[in-house]
Amino acid sequence: MLRSEGPIERTLRLLYVLAALSFLPALQFYYVGEEAIFPISSLEMWRENSWLVQIMYGANLKHNPLFNWLIMLFSDVAGWNHVLAVARALSILATLGSSWVLFWLARRFSGDRPFALFAALTYLTFSDVALYHGWLAYVDPLFAFFVFSSIALLWAASEEASLPLLALSAAALSLAFLSKAFTAYVFYGIAALVLLSQPKCRRFLLSAPALALAALALAVPLFWLSLLPSQGQGGRMFAEILAKLAIPGLQAYAVQLASFPLETMLRMAPVSMLVLYYLLRGRVMENDADSSRFNTAFWIGLLNLLPYWLSPQSGIRYILPIYPFFALVFAGILWRTDAQALKISLRWIGGFLALKLVLFLFLFPWYQSHYRGENYLKTAQEIMRETAGFPLFVADVSSSGLSVAGYLDVLRLPQAPLVFPPATWDSGYVISYTENPSLGKIYRTFKLGGDRMFLLCRGDACKN
Repeated sequence: MLRSEGPIERTLRLLYVLAALSFLPALQFYYVGEEAIFPISSLEMWRENSWLVQIMYGANLKHNPLFNWLIMLFSDVAGWNHVLAVARALSILATLGSSWVLFWLARRFSGDRPFALFAALTYLTFSDVALYHGWLAYVDPLFAFFVFSSIALLWAASEEASLPLLALSAAALSLAFLSKAFTAYVFYGIAALVLLSQPKCRRFLLSAPALALAALALAVPLFWLSLLPSQGQGGRMFAEILAKLAIPGLQAYAVQLASFPLETMLRMAPVSMLVLYYLLRGRVMENDADSSRFNTAFWIGLLNLLPYWLSPQSGIRYILPIYPFFALVFAGILWRTDAQALKISLRWIGGFLALKLVLFLFLFPWYQSHYRGENYLKTAQEIMRETAGFPLFVADVSSSGLSVAGYLDVLRLPQAPLVFPPATWDSGYVISYTENPSLGKIYRTFKLGGDRMFLLCRGDACKN
């Protein structure tokens, strides 16, 4: 698998730097989707000095708060008016971190630095990573980083019989749980089963010290939940997992089964399309080295993909932790094509990155300024002017409502963040997704893309 470390490595370095820098424009985008959840909850937690319980609109979300902790710490340094940029920067760093761990793993196993760089580049140029989930201020990039890191360290530890690497793996697994949910242990457990099928790995993983570390890692959720107020967070996380198993209808489930593999491949384009093309054209050479590790990566990825493929209600962002394993497999296949085919692959990757820059520098900013994005901020500014001097509450948990509330929380500083309306109140305003006479009468209506938002009033506020 070794290739010249001259021109091709320089090209790979250039493309990797371009792939990394191409995320920077995203720091200036307005809110997208439900991104405001973590900025809103982080600001509320900071104001309430709540480090264990994730709160939003004054309510307990019953989710794990590691991402909030990072946002809180860095926003306090950068200034809370930059909270969205801070959250996005953390997501981007987590995405880049996954590529760095992939580079470390590929180089450790292959001894081939250009190939390891190619594997890392492959991950960053999956369309889903590059264009969407790699930079959004969701918890998924951070969760993916810790899950992938834990499995990569487990894999290296089991091959090298290294307890220090295994201890780092257990620590990364614990951080993955604190980032999101119990599903970290599902990803890890499936990967461990794949490794246990290999005699060399099995001897180490079933040794007493390794089992002791595994038991310690499994105890982390119990310890964490013991620290929390008795509010059913563990039950909430399990309930969310079980909810994904409810079949919405046979037709919808059939569509899910048929479309999920195709969507997955499209989310990994353009690399996945290049792999299919060269495999079908027979331009992939036989591997002159041990291919067992690529097989291991493939099975770890595929077996972890199956629960989300077979689940009646799923989403592509849930499989972000296993993207690097497919990136390793795809990179291994393209690396074994002839020199001309590899050059063509690199041109496609370069062309994709150029297209991404056009999208991020021109097309998406135009979309946000003309349809959905900038209007969230302008609506928040209008609501600030309209409601000055009166209590303001929020009852809108839609993506547009969250975005407006996220801007309002920052605009209102040093006032307290918005919360749900209390049980009783006499005068003020409520931001609502629907007309709701029980909360108040319509004072203003805002159009946000395809959504409508209502500003409801009660009491003296209606005379304002």
